[in-house]
Amino acid sequence: MKHVAKKHHLPHPEPIDALEHARSGGIATFMRLPHIHDAEELEIALVGIPFDGGTTYRPGTRFGPRHVREQSVLIRPWNPELKINPFAKYRIADYGDFSVNPLSIQDTFRRVEEQMEPLTKAGTRCAAVGGDHSLSLPLLRATAKKYGPVAVIQFDAHNDLWDEYFGCKLSHGTPFRRAIEEGLIREQSFLQVGLRGQVYSADDFEFAKKHKVGMITAEEFHAHGMKVFREKLQGFHGKPVYITLDIDCVDPAFAPGTGTPQVGGFSSAEIVELVRGLRGLKIVGCDLVEVSPPYDNGSITSLLAANLLYELLCVL
Repeated sequence: MKHVAKKHHLPHPEPIDALEHARSGGIATFMRLPHIHDAEELEIALVGIPFDGGTTYRPGTRFGPRHVREQSVLIRPWNPELKINPFAKYRIADYGDFSVNPLSIQDTFRRVEEQMEPLTKAGTRCAAVGGDHSLSLPLLRATAKKYGPVAVIQFDAHNDLWDEYFGCKLSHGTPFRRAIEEGLIREQSFLQVGLRGQVYSADDFEFAKKHKVGMITAEEFHAHGMKVFREKLQGFHGKPVYITLDIDCVDPAFAPGTGTPQVGGFSSAEIVELVRGLRGLKIVGCDLVEVSPPYDNGSITSLLAANLLYELLCVL
């Protein structure tokens, strides 16, 4: 990715020491990073989008960004497995929350696209924390304005390719159908990982087959492990890739705080390994969605999400 030159002449905003942060009683930011709402100063912006108006079952994901921030205060900078300190490599900060309209999904989408403009114009990549999965659509719209159609890797229990819910074309179950229809995703460059569980009918995968969406079901991964994932990734190298991670790809034993839990998913260790497996791709943006704190136990879902957000920074 080509970065804005002047950003390299600015000091990198390092996380505040965890003990110092705790003693000071400071307001939680993502990973104790400074709050910088200036796209020109950043290479990666951590953004919260507290919206759950696209939810069809259990609500509460509007509180996801707040709780992920709180659970991220223990994140340390050095990743011994990937041998990287992302905060030393890139200028990263907490950009704050995007303004949303809790009463209108259409207006929220418009706001997200508008608030993404300064980031895309500055060449600043966005790592967004939702919020429900409907938000991937405006994020992809904004990303495609800069890069054109992008490749997409989706970690999810559900394919989110349904045409509508309750007569509505916009929800957390429909974003990628809309994205394909709008030409936001490159042909034969869409991989869904972790699909499992019951669907409405045998025809639910017809749209995916028609548009050549790649799939790795949870059952396939449990049988073949990282080998099948690495094989599928071969076709993504060199392309601009957008990563979207629905926390319900993880089994509810490890991540109960989500709106549509489905048994048989990844363990926390497996999803960390999968995210690390993305290293080497040309990732132009990402989102982590569907963390619903009201259904969490001991904040373990928000804690996992905070660690996955850090791992995503390490492969960006």
